[in-house]
Amino acid sequence: MKRAFLLLPLVLLGNAPSTTTVTVDISGLRNAKGLVHLCMTANIKAFPEGCGKDARRFVASANAGAASTLVLRDVPAGRYAIVLLHDENGNKKMDKTLFLPKEGFGFSRDAPVRMAPPKFEAAAFDVTAGKPVRMSMKVRYM
Repeated sequence: MKRAFLLLPLVLLGNAPSTTTVTVDISGLRNAKGLVHLCMTANIKAFPEGCGKDARRFVASANAGAASTLVLRDVPAGRYAIVLLHDENGNKKMDKTLFLPKEGFGFSRDAPVRMAPPKFEAAAFDVTAGKPVRMSMKVRYM
């Protein structure tokens, strides 16, 4: 009987979740045109310009208008940053006038933009297995 009791905690530990869910509430879309692209990466070098091969991507219609919710499931523990694009014309890239973005964008933790996109650490957040993460992101337009 003692053995069964001693093994029980080990069995319970083996069933602990190894992933979680990241939910992103998006606000500030100026219209319901096109697509919303989201890229969540742990790769410091890929952020924010490229998504990288190991990044999580999510694409949704912007038809929800001013607010949307995107859910990323089965996210392993780690440190991540998110970049978001409101691709109004659906061409899968950030359109610019000279060097300024013409379409909406956002970063996790609403990392500020000062003459350049934020660095990874300004947008980074931690994900712990079994603990869902919920965050808000505001879409910005220049």
